[in-house]
Amino acid sequence: MRDDFAVFILTHGRADNVVTMKTLRKHGYAGRWYMIIDDEDPTADAYREKFGADHVIQFCKQEAHDLADTMDNLNEHRAILYARNESFRIARELGLTYFLMLDDDYSDLLFRFPVGRSLQSKSVCGENLERVFNAMLAFLDTSGAATVAFAQGGDFIGGLAGGNFKKRLLRKAMNAFFCRADRPIQFRGTMNEDVTTYTTLGSRGELFFTFVDVHIIQVATQSLGGGMTEAYKESGTYLKTFYSVMSMPSAIKVGMMYSKHQRIHHRIDWESCVPKILNEKYRKERQT
Repeated sequence: MRDDFAVFILTHGRADNVVTMKTLRKHGYAGRWYMIIDDEDPTADAYREKFGADHVIQFCKQEAHDLADTMDNLNEHRAILYARNESFRIARELGLTYFLMLDDDYSDLLFRFPVGRSLQSKSVCGENLERVFNAMLAFLDTSGAATVAFAQGGDFIGGLAGGNFKKRLLRKAMNAFFCRADRPIQFRGTMNEDVTTYTTLGSRGELFFTFVDVHIIQVATQSLGGGMTEAYKESGTYLKTFYSVMSMPSAIKVGMMYSKHQRIHHRIDWESCVPKILNEKYRKERQT
């Protein structure tokens, strides 16, 4: 893997169970990687002992909080928002050009492809993993996007009939962010920071893309201890959803997600949310 790239795993309180690290090793990742933790993590020493001090980078959470737009006055420190924003500074200090920002709870990475009328999957391993990472970095540069991301399980609801796979690209980015160190993104909101950021900045013309051919599998929300689990359990998904509604009331409302467990979720009206990308065939030649 290229030397100016690294994987950042944003984690808190899970030194004994960083699922993402296990997954990367299982899939044969051989590049640079770092655990990004904060100075309020009581398990910081456990991270250093398990992963090595050179692979653990700690930031000051209060300083990051003071710089962030949390969109509230709760002074809630149990949020991944601060680590997301700090990652760009850390990447620059490490001399990186690119980095992949991951949560700590990914259990698999899959290719998705159609077979007949169904959507099938196969693990991304070995040389294919490096090729996929390099292709995503090339796409990040070619597209000029703020970030590009892998798909999630919710993007494939309905399978091929659901329609998202046929779109090839979605105007969103969540969880697994390929970024450039010199193009920082200011994430906003104590909760739902990814949705709030890609919709708000997307409405201003910035590009956020999800590539649907690769699917990252996430451990079920709230099934792990540590991280933001306790904050979510205390407030539920109702409060989480409303950060995005506050930021983009013209395009986002509260709805219901009907999966294994019914829960409150955001609903985005994409016709009202982001500018459209027109096909080049509609370009009018300038008259001389």
